[in-house]
Amino acid sequence: MKQLPLFKMTTRRSSLAFIPLLLVLLVWGSCRKDFDFEASSGALEFSRDTVFLDTVFSNISSSTRALKVFNRTNTDINIPSIRLGEGENSGYRLNVDGLAGKEFTNIPLMANDSLFIFIEVTFALDPTPTNQFLYTDAIEFDSGPNLQEVQLVTLVQDAIFLFPQELDNGITETLVLGVNENGDEIHVEGFVLEEDELNFTNEKPYVIYGYAAVSDGATLTMEAGTRVFFHENSGILVDENASLRINGSLSSDPVALENEVIFEGDRLEPQLSNTPGQWAGIWFLAGSRNNEIDYLTIKNATIGLLVQGDNDLSSPSLSLRNSQVHNSANTNLFARTARIIAENVVLGNAGNNSFHGNLGGDYRFTHSTIANFSRNGFRNGTALQLSNTADNLGADLTRADFNNCIINGNTAFELLLLDNGSNSFNFSFTNCLLQFQDISNQFEGNPLYDFMDNTRYNGIILNGDAAFLNAQATDFRIGPESVARGNADPNLALEVPLDILGIDRTNLPDIGAYQIIQQN
Repeated sequence: MKQLPLFKMTTRRSSLAFIPLLLVLLVWGSCRKDFDFEASSGALEFSRDTVFLDTVFSNISSSTRALKVFNRTNTDINIPSIRLGEGENSGYRLNVDGLAGKEFTNIPLMANDSLFIFIEVTFALDPTPTNQFLYTDAIEFDSGPNLQEVQLVTLVQDAIFLFPQELDNGITETLVLGVNENGDEIHVEGFVLEEDELNFTNEKPYVIYGYAAVSDGATLTMEAGTRVFFHENSGILVDENASLRINGSLSSDPVALENEVIFEGDRLEPQLSNTPGQWAGIWFLAGSRNNEIDYLTIKNATIGLLVQGDNDLSSPSLSLRNSQVHNSANTNLFARTARIIAENVVLGNAGNNSFHGNLGGDYRFTHSTIANFSRNGFRNGTALQLSNTADNLGADLTRADFNNCIINGNTAFELLLLDNGSNSFNFSFTNCLLQFQDISNQFEGNPLYDFMDNTRYNGIILNGDAAFLNAQATDFRIGPESVARGNADPNLALEVPLDILGIDRTNLPDIGAYQIIQQN
């Protein structure tokens, strides 16, 4: 097995040659009054915040990677401890300035000096490996309030790893998103997908660090069963005149989702499986075209899908079908002046809104479930919010039609309509189950919430029990006791004859994305 480099060197000296040197050291040491080192205050700097190691196979050592630790202060310091987070159980090995091990104490570091840490890993796969292809740990410097960490990431299975490159000047590659109000460029860490990287397959999982950009004129396609894992603050950017095509297909197992395309964070520990905000999301920039998504599941993003329109509503900004977006820290689907066609879509729990149609646009949802039962902190938003104004700007809400949809959640009202009174504000709900209990009468007399107005509200069911199987666990299938049962408009159901699980709904269709789960 490959060993870490050790930088110890021994020399043979005569005892007579050693005595003068010893005397010099004793005299010099007795004269120094400032030989004491101060404890580190947590102000160390590092050559990188994440160390990526090569793909490793079972019981085969990786190549060696280097990390440089800097003391930029004018004070000699002592680092109380340098250790691996998993301690002696870690598959990683360290070499700190020539000493091999997994934990080190009282490491001196002179003022304006640095030390090298070399890292290797050997990982043994279980006899029956799972989907967990990333092996992670961290190098921890000190503890408590002075704790600093450098993450370690290793590909255990044969995955495709996409990340921004380090440029010749030592700066990590970035993307320019535009300019701010001061005229300064807005940069995010990321990279442009090359031509040979624009077709994601299901042969290997993908891991993305930073934003992967689909450039002007390019199309990123993903075939059924593709798995994409995103690091913190990472996502996909679809540029002007670029497109995203996700071609997932129906899975035989609604839990395994083997044929869906799945986007989620790269932290695969079970305790983090429902932690929102682990990665950024998918961002369609203004002017992106012909984006089509079928059978995609998005989990634990900040904003699952961010769709920026450019006031051109002649063709859809996004066609979204048979897809689910769950547990976003902010909003599952945020659209601004965009045109979206959505069928068999589930927009589940989120920290703010499940769907926010902002600054006008054109939206048509059919047989979709927009439900928010989030309990991750206090939620300000409603499941569904529509507006034709933002940031002192106005734009026409040309259309916002919801047909055979469920709008539901765990607050008194899950619908918020914001009309600036100047731009058009056109919306309608047809055969929808709608949660709206104006207990304090704050919307009394507001014509936007006149549920007797058949031009806007037709065949709706107010405040009925959707009877979701487990809304907290983002299982928005409905049971036989649901008031959504058999109450969908059958003519509209013919437009989407199969539910999200492939169940026929042409006979006695149910409201929402799912037909009922029949009890044996």
